[in-house]
Amino acid sequence: MTHIERLNALLTQVDLLNQQDPNKVDTQAHGQVGKEWLYSQRMQACLTEFAPDANETLKIAAYCQHIQRWAIPRSDYPMDRSGYKRWRTELGKFHGDTTAKLMQQQGYSEEDIERVKYLLQKKGLKRDSDTQALEDVICLVFLSYYLEDFVIKHSEEKIFDIIRKTWKKMSDKGHKAALALPLPQHLLNLVSKALEA
Repeated sequence: MTHIERLNALLTQVDLLNQQDPNKVDTQAHGQVGKEWLYSQRMQACLTEFAPDANETLKIAAYCQHIQRWAIPRSDYPMDRSGYKRWRTELGKFHGDTTAKLMQQQGYSEEDIERVKYLLQKKGLKRDSDTQALEDVICLVFLSYYLEDFVIKHSEEKIFDIIRKTWKKMSDKGHKAALALPLPQHLLNLVSKALEA
């Protein structure tokens, strides 16, 4: 089996899991699909554009960033900052462990598996180029596809806070890519206001 065949087999397994997502969204291209299946497609497309030379472990981490995310709902944790941090930490470990099992089934080395787990737990942010690229792609996908919904549900203060936090996690390359996104004018205005404040 070639590297490409092995990667495709792995991503197919991820798709099968994410298609079980009970949270469905309607799409023009695919009809009704699992929310996290759609997220993986968006992550893959964004990574391909942002980092076309991404290595295999980074491609896997991007695709598996939300693998079976619904299994650990936010509502199971206290609705405060410490509860949120605990939820995010345990999600990262869950995504890493779930992906590791699939990678083992496809014959990936222990080194590659540990690398993907490292990336999915966002270790080395601002120091590790792959972790930073993954974080940049996560932020770009949020701005491109999920900021609109966030704006509808939250106050301007909360919106500004999340935009600033998102911006802080990104690299200079990520910032340039974000500023080039074809966002609707009202979202561009919000981003500008948040960054000026």
